[in-house]
Amino acid sequence: MPRVLADSSDSFYYLANFERALGWLDARCADLFDDGERRFLRDFVALPRASRALFVRMLMRKGPDFRASKLYYAEIGCPREAAAPLVAGGWLDGAPVLAFDALAAIVTKAELLALAAHLAQVTHEPDLADLADLADTANAPSHAAAVQALNALDKRSATRAATLAALDALAPSAREWAAWFPASADAVFRFNAAPLCERLRLMFFGNLRQDWTEFVLADLGVYRYEQVPLDAASRVFQQRADIDAYLALRDCREALDLADDPVAGLACALDTLDALAPRTHGNAWLRARHDRLRHAVGLAAERASEADLAWRAYVDSAHPESRYRRVRVLEQLARRDEAVALAQAIAAAPANEEEAQRAARTLGRLLRTRAKKHASQADDTAASTHATLSLTLPAAWAALRVEEASRRALSTDDAPVFYVENTLITSLFGLLCWPALFAPLPGAFFHPFQRGPADLHAADFVSRRAERFAACLAELDTDAYRTTILRRYDEKAGIQSPFVAWGALTRELLTLALDCMPAAHLRLWFARLLDDPTTNRCGLPDLVRFWPRERRYELIEVKGPGDRLQDNQRRWLAYCVAHRMPVSVLHVRRAEAEVDGAPR
Repeated sequence: MPRVLADSSDSFYYLANFERALGWLDARCADLFDDGERRFLRDFVALPRASRALFVRMLMRKGPDFRASKLYYAEIGCPREAAAPLVAGGWLDGAPVLAFDALAAIVTKAELLALAAHLAQVTHEPDLADLADLADTANAPSHAAAVQALNALDKRSATRAATLAALDALAPSAREWAAWFPASADAVFRFNAAPLCERLRLMFFGNLRQDWTEFVLADLGVYRYEQVPLDAASRVFQQRADIDAYLALRDCREALDLADDPVAGLACALDTLDALAPRTHGNAWLRARHDRLRHAVGLAAERASEADLAWRAYVDSAHPESRYRRVRVLEQLARRDEAVALAQAIAAAPANEEEAQRAARTLGRLLRTRAKKHASQADDTAASTHATLSLTLPAAWAALRVEEASRRALSTDDAPVFYVENTLITSLFGLLCWPALFAPLPGAFFHPFQRGPADLHAADFVSRRAERFAACLAELDTDAYRTTILRRYDEKAGIQSPFVAWGALTRELLTLALDCMPAAHLRLWFARLLDDPTTNRCGLPDLVRFWPRERRYELIEVKGPGDRLQDNQRRWLAYCVAHRMPVSVLHVRRAEAEVDGAPR
């Protein structure tokens, strides 16, 4: 599927894009379809073009209820005629019963005021028996109050919210549009195909975060994606049960967020996750989602002081941070010996630097021996060895962020300073290692709209690409890397990448970096990124200062008043210091404003 999916000058471009997606699904996922989905793909293409176009227009708008008068598109023509085949196919309801809240979502304030006046009148007309059920007349006091509220509305100044509140108090019953507004020539259609289209979208993208607008944005060039070769096996789900499991995880998360009783919601979520485990653990991608949700439940349980539930959540989670959280929960459960044993096991074989740092700190607290001193010293290693600078910023710069103000204060013509936090070094890495990052490996790319490989956070992400990364880094042994990085900056400009921050890059910045940063330092930074691509992409210093004539640089972490170094920043500082890279921490204060020559 090409990057530009349809000619944007074609008024039916959105339909062409949707039908291309259906063709893609039919070619790759036909074995995953149920009878309803097969019927849809078979029958949809046989509909008149206007009907198909109306379907896609409604799919891409907020529904599910649409007024015919709001569905006019020049290329489609009469919406009622276009809707008729869709109603016949069951994908639209041509006369939906509208509860009051559904009605309120599709009418104007003027129509609400007209309805309010109508209801206030008919509740006093005994001969209008067909509308008598608009209110619960058995509850006379509240009914009378509702009528009084309607009559009290000032038609000129009443807000939409006040009108809705007054109408809602009458608790009108659900009915079709024609019963709500008998004099209206309009009609309402309900889009019934949303669940079906949601499943198709999930099969295509492998997630529910992206939607069909991706086609349009790619067509217009708003987003560009690397064209990774995909074959018929390039898909997220291998069996229909995987789709059901994904949706079950989604529903579990939503139920947890909406639970009236948070603790009961946590317990219910864990019951659901336990039941889903056999359905998700056979698929590495689903297993990762399952573990993320378990970890989120554990964090929520800790916030709710429900240590037993937190332990239950973490103990079966393979999330990278769950093992350390078990130590904290064991502390909360007063199971100190078990907490010490687990912390020692983590310290002996940490999954990454972050886990090692946390385990050392926890052991220091638990053992209350020299380990505590050692952990404290480990935390302060970077602070005690890196260079420190201080700067007082002019009061006139009070509106500037401290990083930008510091950049301006330090930058000179001979030594320009750039704000590059978490962008420059990662971008250099992303450009040099582009072929490895976008290698067409199984389980990495499923569709043409991926910002990066789907397995980026997997434990075996680097090992699966070890030879490819090694080949990219080998260019650092010669000057080839400079040419490669600059060429890719030109060739790949704007293409989505998990490491390249296009908005922060300029050719000037890249050229200065390549001139002033030794290849040996680039290799060390890239090695650390590969050691833990997820965690180590953050925590890099805020500023970089170049001395082009001397072909040297300095990384600078900026800290304003009361701002402390974060753990990931400490780890990067310590790494740079350990490898004798120029790095410093700049402590900034703001000068007090003056009034008539005196400090305020």
